[in-house]
Amino acid sequence: MKHTAKRQGRHVARALCAALAAALCLTVAAPATAEAVTINKATAKPNEDGGSGVIGGIDTRLTWEATVEEGESVDAVTLTLPQDGSFDGSTPRVTVLEGLKRKDVQADAKADGTSLTLDFSEPVGAGDLLRVEVTNMRFPPEGGDVQVTGTATVNGRETDLAPSPAIAVIANTPLQALVNWLDEQPWVAAWNSNQFLGMFFKPQLLVTSFASLFPGWLVCLAIVVVAYPFAILLGLLFAFMKMAKHRVVRAVAVTYINILRGTPLFLQIYIMFFGLPMIGVNIDNNVLGVIVMAVNSSAYLAEIFRAGIESIPKGQYEAAESLGMNPRQTMVSVILPQTVRRVLPTVTSDFITGYKDTSLLSSVGVMELMMFSKNLTTVTGNITPYIAAAIYYLIVTLPLIRIVSKVEQHLARSESGQGPRPKGPAKAEGIEERDAETVDPDPVAEAVAEESRKAFGAVRLKPRPSVFAAARARMAAAPREEAQDA
Repeated sequence: MKHTAKRQGRHVARALCAALAAALCLTVAAPATAEAVTINKATAKPNEDGGSGVIGGIDTRLTWEATVEEGESVDAVTLTLPQDGSFDGSTPRVTVLEGLKRKDVQADAKADGTSLTLDFSEPVGAGDLLRVEVTNMRFPPEGGDVQVTGTATVNGRETDLAPSPAIAVIANTPLQALVNWLDEQPWVAAWNSNQFLGMFFKPQLLVTSFASLFPGWLVCLAIVVVAYPFAILLGLLFAFMKMAKHRVVRAVAVTYINILRGTPLFLQIYIMFFGLPMIGVNIDNNVLGVIVMAVNSSAYLAEIFRAGIESIPKGQYEAAESLGMNPRQTMVSVILPQTVRRVLPTVTSDFITGYKDTSLLSSVGVMELMMFSKNLTTVTGNITPYIAAAIYYLIVTLPLIRIVSKVEQHLARSESGQGPRPKGPAKAEGIEERDAETVDPDPVAEAVAEESRKAFGAVRLKPRPSVFAAARARMAAAPREEAQDA
């Protein structure tokens, strides 16, 4: 029994081995299956006004290429788009190449929504390159990665085509819908027919430029808004240094201010962006742009602040001293508030200048407003993106210019005495008001009090008698000096 079982096991093992060997031989001997048509590529012509993208729902041109494999022939091809795509109203053109030789093959086209059927006048032979160009077709409006599929009639039988390489399609947005509406307007066509208007003020490109330039505008605003507070602090520092008593400190401030004001900002940008990396200092372009703008503006602000501080009358210092203030308190509480009021229009004008000067950063690759405009102009071959950039600048500068004008008018009225009069000093609690008729007015005290009211409003502090005495002495000496001059 044992020998019989062993013999049966050996027979089964031999049978299994023989079957496996036969299957392997059949696999090697059988020819490899291949698709009858090999899809080479599928591309679409950009239809984005002012860009290089393919937008869904807008007429474009599809180019589809395939190669017929050996031993096959193609009688018809049907191309199919995803849902919401359309071949309706399209115009196909078929090209068949045998090597480098073009074959005269005609095609009867039939478009039906998402499908396009091409029946060839003669079969496309093995090894031939089949190219189908379809104009005025539309991809799905929702966009995405679109693949062209379909079927082919090969040797009398219908086979499925492999999906084409994906085509990146941009979704159709309300902005693009507006551009499409403009394309259909007769007045827009008449406007663009003028060479100057079409080159500088093309409506369709102006609309798309606003959307494309918006990120660059934000970068431009961020640079100047971040840089200017630092510029103000540096400007105040060097303004005080220039008014300092020590000669060395003044010399440092004068050198800093004169060099930065005396050289072009363009040169300073180049030195910072190309010079610092040579000494091993590598900083992000946007951060370096903030530094350059802050340093350059600080030199101009230093002179503005210095002139504003020196324009404050000396009587303000004397009034503050008479109220018991030390020099630091005088500067912080009396001089600087009045200085800010006087220099505010000039500082605002300098901010406008700095905002416009950020355009120079485009020369060193900072992706701000002008850099976006330059790239878009290169793509479109039209100057309209620069006009859109100018409008973005005006959105900020025109309101600021209006504000500066209003502030200057208000200051002019105040200086001429037409502004609101300061309120009288409040009575201190527990102190009776003196009768003005029984007290002889002191002109010097009145003058000092007037200066105090301008600086502090209703605050009443104890004056120093020494200041009154000095003021009386100057007033008494004035008539004698006038008599001697006469």
